[in-house]
Amino acid sequence: MIKLFNYFLVCIALTFLVGCGADSAATSEPNPDAGTPVTVTSISVGPLAESIELNATSAFQLKTFIKANATGYLQLVNAQLGSYINKGQQVFVIKTKEAEALGNTVNVLDSSFRFSGMVPIKSPGSGYVTTLNYRAGDYVQDGEQLAVISDKNSFVFLLDLPYELKPFLAGNKNVIIKLPDGTLLNGYIASLMPTVDAVSQTQGIVIKINSNQQIPEGLIAKVTLVKKSKSTAVSLPKEAVLTDEVQGEFWVMKLIDSVTAVKVPVKKGLENKSNVEILSPAFSINDKILLTGNYGLTDTAKVAVIQQ
Repeated sequence: MIKLFNYFLVCIALTFLVGCGADSAATSEPNPDAGTPVTVTSISVGPLAESIELNATSAFQLKTFIKANATGYLQLVNAQLGSYINKGQQVFVIKTKEAEALGNTVNVLDSSFRFSGMVPIKSPGSGYVTTLNYRAGDYVQDGEQLAVISDKNSFVFLLDLPYELKPFLAGNKNVIIKLPDGTLLNGYIASLMPTVDAVSQTQGIVIKINSNQQIPEGLIAKVTLVKKSKSTAVSLPKEAVLTDEVQGEFWVMKLIDSVTAVKVPVKKGLENKSNVEILSPAFSINDKILLTGNYGLTDTAKVAVIQQ
C-alpha cells in the first residue's frame, strides 16, 4: 500500500514538471506568425500649400528727437519711458542759467518785465517715449538731446528676404505674422528697400500690420510666405512617406491584405510641415497606407495592424 502511494506521488510530480516545461517552452519561443505592429492611414484630398518661414523684426521707422532750446536747468520733466506723448504736448521746462543766477532781481527792479526765465519745450511729434536722457534738476546745454519719441504710425516689421525668394512676393501681398506668444496678426507688404545687403544678399521688406496692439520694438516674429499652393491635392501624412539616405527615392508601405504590406514607389509634389502631395501612383480612398511601424520594413512584410 505504501509503495502504491509513493508511486502515485512520483507520477503527480512528473506530470507537474512536464507541464511547467511545456509552458516555459511555449512562452520562450516567439510566435513566427506575429507581424510588426503598425498603424495605418489613408489619402486625403484638399488644399495644400508649400511655404517658407522667415524672421521679421519689429521697428519704428520714424523717431522724433526732443532737444533743448536753451542752456539751463530742467525744472519739469513731464514724461517717462514708455509713456505716450501727443504732438504739441509740453514735455520739458528749462530755467535758463541767467534766470537761475539772477533769481527775482530783475522783477524786483522792474515788475513790468515779468521775467521768469522759464522756457517750455513741446513735442514735435506723437509717439512713445523710448529714450529719456535727463531728469528734473539736471543741467543741459542748448541743442542737447533730451528724449526720443518713436512714432506709433511708423511701426512696421522688417523682413530680410533672400533675393532668390523675391519672385514669391507677387503671391504674398497679405501675410500672417506670428508673435512668440502665439498671437497672429494680419499684415501686408508696404514697400521694398532699394538696397541689398552685400554679404547676406538679402533685401529689406517693410510689412505693416492692421492692428492697434502695442508691440515692443526689436521683437522677432515669424512670417510665412507661400511658395506654391493647390486647391485640390492628394496627400499623405509625412510619417507615411519613406526615403533613402540621399532622398533620391520615395515610397510607402501599402496593405494588400490584413497582414501583408508591400513597398510602393511614389512621386511626391508639394510638401508642408505635416503632409506630402502624392503625384503618382493614383491611390484609392480605401487604400490603407502604413503610418507608424513602417520604417525598415522589407517588401511583402508581415504586419499586425493595431488601433490608433
